[in-house]
Amino acid sequence: MQDLLLSYYGDDLTGSTDVMEALELGGVPTVLFMRQPDAAMLAQFSHCRAIGLAGTSRSETPQWMDTHLSDAFAWLKTLNAAICHYKVCSTFDSSPTIGSIGRAIEIGRSVFAQDSVPLLVGAPQLKRYTAFGHLFAAYREKYFRIDRHPVMSRHPTTPMDESDLLIHLSRQTELTSGLVDLATLQSVSRSEAFDRLLAEGTDIVLVDVDSLETQALAGKGIWRARKPGGSFVVGSSGIEYALLAEWVSSGTVRAEPGFSPPGAADRIAVVSGSCSPTTERQIRHALTDGFDGIEVDPVELISEASGDAIARATAAGRASLEAGRSVVLYTALGPAADRGGEIDRQEGARHKLGRGLGELLRALTIEQKLQRVIVAGGDTSSHALGQMGVDALTVRMPLPASPGSPLCVAHSRVKAIDGLEVALKGGQVGTDRYFSAIRDGLSS
Repeated sequence: MQDLLLSYYGDDLTGSTDVMEALELGGVPTVLFMRQPDAAMLAQFSHCRAIGLAGTSRSETPQWMDTHLSDAFAWLKTLNAAICHYKVCSTFDSSPTIGSIGRAIEIGRSVFAQDSVPLLVGAPQLKRYTAFGHLFAAYREKYFRIDRHPVMSRHPTTPMDESDLLIHLSRQTELTSGLVDLATLQSVSRSEAFDRLLAEGTDIVLVDVDSLETQALAGKGIWRARKPGGSFVVGSSGIEYALLAEWVSSGTVRAEPGFSPPGAADRIAVVSGSCSPTTERQIRHALTDGFDGIEVDPVELISEASGDAIARATAAGRASLEAGRSVVLYTALGPAADRGGEIDRQEGARHKLGRGLGELLRALTIEQKLQRVIVAGGDTSSHALGQMGVDALTVRMPLPASPGSPLCVAHSRVKAIDGLEVALKGGQVGTDRYFSAIRDGLSS
């Protein structure tokens, strides 16, 4: 593995593919591993200049992070990439007990023996913006402060009730923090201000981004401040977009992505564990556009009778697919159908839910010889793909209308899964006809 520009750990699978898509669009060949690869697997992707490791830390406890993130960061450090990125969701949803970004930063600082950690969350490509430390996000073509966002302020697990990201982080860590705000970033003294925070040993340095112009300035500062042996940074895929602007400007990479249209699939299967209203609209649209809908009881799926639930859903999915129709199998149809209260009574239930959907999708994929599938839900995706036997992903084709949710190619030791085209989308991602677009070959 030569001349790695970047390594990264994604706190969920859809976030990990978001990073991979950004890098590939910028001309940086990238592979995303589902787990730490052995030497033989790693050697298959020796041409790549970025390596990702998909994780589940967004839905894990700080205690889990102490073991698993420490090991993951230590492995990523051995790759000697110029930048090592802990990727978080661009909505920054997290809490002291679930998906603690503060704890992840503490672990990264320790593994990389690094005093100051740059933090960048704004990503205009995803309609996420930070201004004077506050996070704003779009929803249905309107823009909201994150604590007033119609969806993220009501997230079932990690609701965002604070838009000031450094205040939000202060609930998760006692590390000190500072801000390079928009005014400073666009002034002639931006480099001095950034360097001063680093020199003073400020533990977390948040850099505002509200436009492509400020994004490029942020990327220039982060790249300039990197250290020999690799620097640890935290943020959304805005990190990649910021660095790419600098890499292209400096001639480090050439942005010459080439993707051939994948063409339409005769039928696909979708599994969804998302309660998002965005996913609800996508499911409802699909049901008017050639998909059959199959409701899967999430409480039964995590119970001792899960085998029966999977068998029934597989039989229903089989009937639709054999009739030549695509199928979407879902555990909820929007926020009103959220049964999280019942699910969370059982420890580890959400992980089991994802694995159950993965088992269901694997059975249909192998039995029906499917060539293309979709998994909806960030927390769902990580556990579902692990159950399917996927070892790694590469980008098949970005979906420009829905950035952050590309069509990927699965690499697997399981013959029936190797080469499978897989689309993974977070709950909030995608246009209403996302499922149809993937089925139809990403046509508009």
